[in-house]
Amino acid sequence: MTRTFIVEADGGSRGNPGPAGYGAVVIDPETGETLAEAAEYIGTATNNVAEYRGLLAGLRAAHALDPEADVRVRMDSKLVVEQMSGRWKIKHPDMRPLAAEARGVFPPSRVTYEWIPREENKHADRLANEAMDAGKAGRQWEPRDSRAGLDAGGPARRAAARAADAAAEAAETESADGSKTPPAGWAPADLGAPTTLVLLRHGETALTPQKRFSGSGGSDPELSEAGHRQAAAVAAALAARGTVQAVVSSPLKRCRQTAETVAARLGLDVRVDEGLRETDFGAWEGLTFAEVQERHPEDLAAWLGSAKAAPTGGESFASVARRVALSRDKLLSRYAGRTVLLVTHVTPVKTLVRLALGAPPDSLFRMELSAASLSAVAYYSDGNASVRLLNETAHLR
Repeated sequence: MTRTFIVEADGGSRGNPGPAGYGAVVIDPETGETLAEAAEYIGTATNNVAEYRGLLAGLRAAHALDPEADVRVRMDSKLVVEQMSGRWKIKHPDMRPLAAEARGVFPPSRVTYEWIPREENKHADRLANEAMDAGKAGRQWEPRDSRAGLDAGGPARRAAARAADAAAEAAETESADGSKTPPAGWAPADLGAPTTLVLLRHGETALTPQKRFSGSGGSDPELSEAGHRQAAAVAAALAARGTVQAVVSSPLKRCRQTAETVAARLGLDVRVDEGLRETDFGAWEGLTFAEVQERHPEDLAAWLGSAKAAPTGGESFASVARRVALSRDKLLSRYAGRTVLLVTHVTPVKTLVRLALGAPPDSLFRMELSAASLSAVAYYSDGNASVRLLNETAHLR
């Protein structure tokens, strides 16, 4: 089956002509997820030349992913869209060779062009501005410094965010563990860049496919061969997105091994946070759900009925929520306005999502979270949080 990519591209010049840069993003149209980003400061140029350079970079990035793909180009430049569609002539000598290069990346029959309002082209626009800001500082744009990816999001995530904002309750709510969620909705003013926590569940261990309880009180298993492959796959996906600026891991081996694989690919160090460890499942460690039901039926019934109940010798979800919330608050203070990868476990990831949504504790049992899956939550300066992603596994397919 032929793949289809969306390429969104933009360029700008601060002076026209003046200091210029471009940005481009390749998006999966089915999931809305970012597959690749490109941006560059190009010195003195016009807006139109910068826009063409952005188009060319986006097409090349898509070609690198799959040279046989079909491509839908979306830009807010009426000029570029009409010229590349063949409806307007290209008169400017600086743009003709760029247009010819763009037509040569893919066969013309595989590329279509669509004009979109600037509001719908935020991701590429932010990349272009990041490139120009970097040029102003005397350097080139670096993927690891970018905030454009998860901040702007793909089309599907933007639509989901708008729907979530519209549906949010106006009244302040209080969760079962005592944490308060402020009113959600459109902010009255620009609150600045959020702090984004990208939540990565570790890769598989030998216990994962057997669905055995594996917390912080058990054998501390290492990644299996499959887990190492998953860690490498997610590392490649995050490197392509280029948005992660720091890596923080649970102290358990499976997380540290996953984090080290990703961090090595991104050129970052790994910081360990004890609060991100998995629940201590006490006497249940290493058992399947059926074995727990057989050996500890009363414990299990209580655990399923209340977040305050704990396995014998173990830890309750209420206790986990308190330490995870404490780690979250410390990380938000340390990494304000940045995008941070947290490599952790099922319960901490679900807990962070639950607290961001203001959902009740039993919602933990209603979320699926695969090994090496990605989720993301953005936190704003007014206290609001926005769940951007949950259980993404496209990089593993």
